[in-house]
Amino acid sequence: MRPRTLLAVAAAKAALTACHLSGRPGSSLPGRAALKIDPHIIAPLAADIRRGIIVTCGTNGKTTTNNLLCSMLEAQGYRVVSNRLGANMVEGVAAAFATAAKGPLGYLDADFACLEVDEASAARVLQDLYPDCMILTGLFRDQLDRYGEIDLTMKALEKAILEAPDMTLVINADDPLTAYLAKKSAHRIVSYGVSEKVTENVDVIREGRFCENCGAPLRYDFYHFSQLGVYCCPACGFERPQIDYDASGIRLSPQLSFDVKESGTAPVKISAPLNGFYNVYNILAVYSVLREMNLPTDRFSEILRSFRPQFGRGEVFHLGTNGGQRVLLNLAKNPAGFNQNISAMLQDRSPKDLIIVINDNAQDGRDVSWLWDVDFDRLADETIRSITVSGLRALDMQLRLKYVEIDSERAPDVEKAIDERLKDGCENLYVLVNYTALYEAHKYLEGLEK
Repeated sequence: MRPRTLLAVAAAKAALTACHLSGRPGSSLPGRAALKIDPHIIAPLAADIRRGIIVTCGTNGKTTTNNLLCSMLEAQGYRVVSNRLGANMVEGVAAAFATAAKGPLGYLDADFACLEVDEASAARVLQDLYPDCMILTGLFRDQLDRYGEIDLTMKALEKAILEAPDMTLVINADDPLTAYLAKKSAHRIVSYGVSEKVTENVDVIREGRFCENCGAPLRYDFYHFSQLGVYCCPACGFERPQIDYDASGIRLSPQLSFDVKESGTAPVKISAPLNGFYNVYNILAVYSVLREMNLPTDRFSEILRSFRPQFGRGEVFHLGTNGGQRVLLNLAKNPAGFNQNISAMLQDRSPKDLIIVINDNAQDGRDVSWLWDVDFDRLADETIRSITVSGLRALDMQLRLKYVEIDSERAPDVEKAIDERLKDGCENLYVLVNYTALYEAHKYLEGLEK
């Protein structure tokens, strides 16, 4: 390995140690240090991966899908390199590789690399990374002042896909935007989806209501949420692809369970201690990749039942002397994701308190107008005993709720909000936060739990 690369690895490890000493997770800074010394450090380290590289892209579900895939592989004895904390830009990917390097020669002792990759960074990352598979989870409007409208995200991904002509695309075929992007490429395509209607669709944020091929309105048999569903274009014939891995018999409570239908095989029963219809897609994506890479799936449900979401992706904390106070922390950063968080929360019919934290730092996106596209009127539900808002844009959030005639309290910070609800709440607390509030909320809840 080049001396420059070895020096970059050493710098990354030193930066990681400094982050840990200061109480920070160190998910991006080590990569930033490494890239300053060796801008192409990813390529030589990725070459050490023995069996395969899988990247996950899409505006929603990347972290959960990537972490679940990583857990599946590790539970079966494989060594995996992954950016599990969700640092998904170039620096985060570089940090995952550089900090995992071993020995004085800086080699990677790994069978697989599982990496979530930010859409805007994907083309840059894939210049040095040659994945075997790319999972495309779905495309929704996200951080308008950073990405622009959804067509710019599609163009960024199209450019990235061209960087790896030999990889297989594993796509959420229920999303017409993802399906069109895959069809437009010359790549091998594997599809997953849900061909039966599961719930009444109350979410009308439809990014892909017009055919990307000809511009005509798409016709839907039904929607699942946002633009996801069973669709076709009556004008040009563009339609939902044939589904390779199809979920049926879906039950959302008391926990997720469904069958996966695959051509030529008997349906496989899957169950998981997770909530939210969106997790059906995350699980389907992982199952599809394992099958396509000829990896074992006989212990899939067993491993899934022991999977615990990490770092604010449906993460549950048990607080109090006997762990009787339950707190669920989840990231909610765009209209589609927020609406699905509300749906998942309302499946729990027990009394609950809710905290919403909205910031507008650079990582969050300065534009919070997307709050007006979320179905907050659904929070006027008898099971929600209180709503507290906090964050830099707490007043915006409070005004949004006022417009749907829902009262809320305002707290100066997330710690104060959590303390108040733990003191006088109903011991079932949901905390929904956007990006930069996530670390603060997670750190505080983790400390309380310990």
